[in-house]
Amino acid sequence: MPSITTSTVARSSDAAVRKMFEARKRVFVDLLKWDVPVLDDRYEIDQFDTPHASYVILTGDNGSHRASARLLPTNRAHILGDLFPTLCETAVPTGTKTLEITRFCIEPTLSRADRRIARNQLVTALVQHALAEGVTDYTAVANLAWYRQISDFGWKCRALGPPRYIDGECLLALHIQIDADTPHDLEETGIFTPADFHLADVGAMQ
Repeated sequence: MPSITTSTVARSSDAAVRKMFEARKRVFVDLLKWDVPVLDDRYEIDQFDTPHASYVILTGDNGSHRASARLLPTNRAHILGDLFPTLCETAVPTGTKTLEITRFCIEPTLSRADRRIARNQLVTALVQHALAEGVTDYTAVANLAWYRQISDFGWKCRALGPPRYIDGECLLALHIQIDADTPHDLEETGIFTPADFHLADVGAMQ
């Protein structure tokens, strides 16, 4: 499985992509203490960062990272299907119109109020991207506290199985249905916050 390397990122002309991988290191390694690979002591990049991954990135006026998420096709290697299939009571949802949301990353240097706005903008961007590209379903793996937040956003979200303790953390798999009503559903809860976003893939990193 070809993956993104330090040299690939360093050569990238896409500053938003470089800053996204740096932000992922700050959030998932420095803050959350995940035991995941770090390249060049700077970028958090794992085996799922491949040419098949795509990235939704929000930046500030000065080009700084605000929020980002990685999207993985579920008909290829992805986290739920490859690492946590036991979280699903039935078969892991897969298909060309089903993507997995991973590395949902909010810039930790933002103020608390700005982090909430960035979160809402990223959720909105994921919905807008899905509607534009014909994506009908998202899946994800989340801890129980994060799942409770996600399920309160207003969209059609459900657990794919009961929570399970894995490596000391209570995790579950979730499914989100995206349809024409989703923007309105998010508006009802105050989540829908449109903003410009950047869509990148490995082609932008060559």
